[in-house]
Formats: sequence, C-alpha cells, structure tokens
Amino acid sequence: MKFKIKKKDKVIVISGKEKGKIGEVLELIAGDKFTPTRVLIAKINMVTKHKKPTQTDPGGISKMEAPLSLSNVMLLDPKTNKPTRVRIKTAANGDKSRVAIKSGETIA
Repeated sequence: MKFKIKKKDKVIVISGKEKGKIGEVLELIAGDKFTPTRVLIAKINMVTKHKKPTQTDPGGISKMEAPLSLSNVMLLDPKTNKPTRVRIKTAANGDKSRVAIKSGETIA
C-alpha cells in the first residue's frame, strides 16, 4: 500500500485525547478491508503495559506507544509548521514527489 505519510515524517494529532501534540512517525501498520491503517508516533498515546517476567527479562510495568488511526493525524507543512494535506506531483521524467498543499513545498 502507498501512503502519503511515511516513516520519520513530522505529524500532528488532529483528534482524540492527544489532540494538538506533534511527533515523529516510528511505524506504519497497514490495515485491510476491515481494520484501518494505524500509525505509531514517538512519545504520543503512551499506555502502561504489564509484562510477565521471563528468564531473560525481569518483567514489571513499562510505558510504550500505542498506535493511532491514520485518519487522526496530519502531516506538518515544512515551511509553516502547520497541518496540511499532501498531493503527489509527477515530474516530466516520471519521478513522483510529495507536495504540501498549503505552501507548495516539496516534502522530503
């Protein structure tokens, strides 16, 4: 699947309890017909996980990021640092690039 948001992009959460927070994308989790595509963002949507001890790991309570739905995040415009939609622009030689709609800046 092709997504307009990729790893290491700066995104902002636009809905939910984490609304307004900015973070970097760690992982994209592709959905299927029945489950939405989800995104894992650094230091956003932290949950407490109880882990059982094993021979190598002492276990205990740890904090980790939980995935958010892709529809709840927007890419940040590199020029204005505000949320923007993304357009795919095809050059004459066939190369594709992502372009922020608000400012027209190319996104790396």
